[in-house]
Amino acid sequence: MAEKSATLFSPYKMGNFNLSHRVVLAPMTRCRALNGIPQPALAEYYQQRSTHAGFLITEGTLVSNSAAGFPHVPGIYNEEQVEAWKKVVDAVHAKGAIIFCQLWHVGRASHQVYQPGGAPPISSTSKPISNRWRVLLPDGSYGIYPKPRALETYEILDVVEHYRRAASNAIRAGFDGIEIHGAHGYLIDQFLKDGINDRTDEYGGSIDNRCKFLLQVVKAVVAAIGAERVGVRISPAIDHLDATDSDPLGLGLAVIDRLNKLQVELGSKLTYLHVTQPRYTAYGQTESGRPGTEEEETHLIRAFRKAYQGTFICSGGFTRELGMQALAQDEADLISYGRLFISNPDLVMRFKINAPLNKYIRKTFYTQDPVVGYVDYPFLTKGGKEGLSRL
Repeated sequence: MAEKSATLFSPYKMGNFNLSHRVVLAPMTRCRALNGIPQPALAEYYQQRSTHAGFLITEGTLVSNSAAGFPHVPGIYNEEQVEAWKKVVDAVHAKGAIIFCQLWHVGRASHQVYQPGGAPPISSTSKPISNRWRVLLPDGSYGIYPKPRALETYEILDVVEHYRRAASNAIRAGFDGIEIHGAHGYLIDQFLKDGINDRTDEYGGSIDNRCKFLLQVVKAVVAAIGAERVGVRISPAIDHLDATDSDPLGLGLAVIDRLNKLQVELGSKLTYLHVTQPRYTAYGQTESGRPGTEEEETHLIRAFRKAYQGTFICSGGFTRELGMQALAQDEADLISYGRLFISNPDLVMRFKINAPLNKYIRKTFYTQDPVVGYVDYPFLTKGGKEGLSRL
C-alpha cells in the first residue's frame, strides 16, 4: 500500500522533537517588547498560540545593541532580556509546546536613531536601501534608509560572536533552540545576495565568499549549543529591501550544499531549513517586485526541498488549502503561518475543523499596544483556550 500523504495534522519528528501537527508559528516582528525587554504581553501572545507538541518560532530577536531596525523589538544580548524571556518560554512550555528564538541583525535595514551613538548602520556594503522602501521610526512615522557603513573584514568575526553569545543566552532562557535569520534582506542576506554584496575581500565576489558569513555564524552557533538545536532561514528568491540576486536558484542550492556538507562533517543534522516561498514578494510593495509564475515558484521550492537533507519548512502566503497541498505533494515537512496566526490564536483548531478565520488588521501589526491587535483576537469559542490545549 502507498504511504498515506501527510496533512497539516499529521505528527512529525523534527530532529529530537516529536511534533503533534505541522502548523508552525512563523517569526513575525510585533514591536511589543518595550525598550527591548519582553513584556508580560509577549508571554500571553505566545501562550495563546501554543498547542501541545506544536512548534513556535519567535519574532526576530536582536543579537546586539546595533541590530535593531524597528521600534521595541526584543533583544537577547543582556541579562535583563534573558530573564524576561524565561517567563515567555515558561508560559509556552506550560502548554506543552516547543519554541525556538529567531536570532536577528537587520544590518543596513536600520536608521541612526536605532544605533548606539547615532552611528550609521553596518552592512556588507555602503549602498543604502533604495527610496522605494521606508524604515519605521520610533514615533510611528516612516523615514529614508540611510547610507550604511560596510564592515571592515576584521570586524566580521565580532558579529559572528554576537550570534554565538545570543544563541547561548537563548538556551539559558529556556528556549528549545534557535533559528538563524538569514533571509528577507537583513544582515546575513546582505552578504549572500550579489545585488547587495559588492565587497572585494574574502566575503565578496564568488558565491563561496558570499556564503562565508552565514556558514561562520552557523558553525559558531552549532559549536555553542549543538546542531540539533539550530534552524536556518533563507529566502534566495525574495527581493524584500532590495535583496536581489542574479541567480536565486543557484544561490539557494549553494547554501543548501554547504549546509548538507556541514551536517555530514558534524555527524548531526541541523533541526531544519526554513525557506520563504517566492510569492511572499508579490504584494506590490516595490516597483521592482516581479511575482514569478506558480510554475517557477514550484520549481524553485521543489529544487530546494529535494536538495536539502533534513527537515524542510516552507512559509509565505500559505492558506489551509495551499498548506495541505504542499504537504500532500511532499514539497515541505512543515508549513509556517504568519498573518493568519496573528488574527487566529487558535489557528490549528480552526484549520482542523475547517472553521472560518478572523481577519487580521494590518494597521495594528506594529503598534506598541500590549492588547489591541495583539492578544485580543477572539478564540473560536469561549472554551477555545481549553480546547486548544487538547490538540
